[in-house]
Amino acid sequence: MEKMKKRVTLKAVICITAIVTVMVIAATWALSVHIYNENFDRRFETYEPMAFKVEEFDGLERTRYEFTSDKGQKLVGYLYSSGSDQHGIVVMAHGFGGGGHNSYIDVADRFARSGYYAFAYDATGNDESEGNVGGLCQGVIDLDHAITFVENEESIPDMPIVVFGHSWGGYCAGAVLKYHPEVKAVIECSGFNASSDMFEIEGKRQAGNAIYAMLPFVELHDRIKFGSYSDDTAVDGAASSDAAVMVVHSSDDKVVPPEYGYDLYYDRFKDDPRFTFVRLEDKGHNYVYDDLTYPNEFNIEYDEWKNSLGYDITAPENSERFSSDKDEYMRTHLDREKWTHMLDEDLFDRFVAFYDEHI
Repeated sequence: MEKMKKRVTLKAVICITAIVTVMVIAATWALSVHIYNENFDRRFETYEPMAFKVEEFDGLERTRYEFTSDKGQKLVGYLYSSGSDQHGIVVMAHGFGGGGHNSYIDVADRFARSGYYAFAYDATGNDESEGNVGGLCQGVIDLDHAITFVENEESIPDMPIVVFGHSWGGYCAGAVLKYHPEVKAVIECSGFNASSDMFEIEGKRQAGNAIYAMLPFVELHDRIKFGSYSDDTAVDGAASSDAAVMVVHSSDDKVVPPEYGYDLYYDRFKDDPRFTFVRLEDKGHNYVYDDLTYPNEFNIEYDEWKNSLGYDITAPENSERFSSDKDEYMRTHLDREKWTHMLDEDLFDRFVAFYDEHI
């Protein structure tokens, strides 16, 4: 009888342990998916007071196009040009969180003035395009569809295609090479390697190493949503292609630390002549290819203005008030000429020369 009781007790312990384990796994999975969706399954719009306007760029013209991505969602893109002496097409993939391609119109203008058409589009869930982003793999899917559209659209000239991407777009620019070996060259700025990297980077800041318990569930969620695209990495995409690749990153990038992108490329391809590495200093993430003179000046003035306000801008009850005051400040104090012409011209001379060499 005593042995029977021990057996029953042991079975109960095993059963309870199994139930608790399943509950912990289910709770971790649910929490991981909730955090993932809160950050990625949403829309992003360009901040209007700082938005670029095409007419601010002399001679820049554009034609609007609509095309569809994987789920039939409509994406909007524009073919930018300047003059009539083009010899290639740059397909551009924008970053994450600030809206669509609007904040890259200055980049499109620079390539257009250098003899390229620039096709820039709003990825799913951004500005003029439909849907919610859903996840970072969506960017690779959209870029895949954008390149295919450019190649098949009869009204777009048949020219060599190169790709430019920044941040999220940098990851997409590398990963998409798996699907488009015909791409001649890629410039990726401040990009990361895998779709789960941004979840890991930000999660480590907020939860420390506990984030690693969530990563398997995030990767599984990506697999369920995006299928084989979830396996694609920027480094593997570059390895599968014969395209020339320029990797640009700043050592002080806190948004995408170099070990999540640049360092991985360098470790694998440092002896490969297809690859050009540009390691910058003190350029951060958002302004990695800009001349920082004006942003630095403006940020000092903006901080002084914020500190001069007679209320707590972090208090929830002041949220709408501060938003309205900020909008007015931006419209009044932002020097539009300087804001729309901040590019590091020497660096862009290198970009153009790199494309010219490989088309």
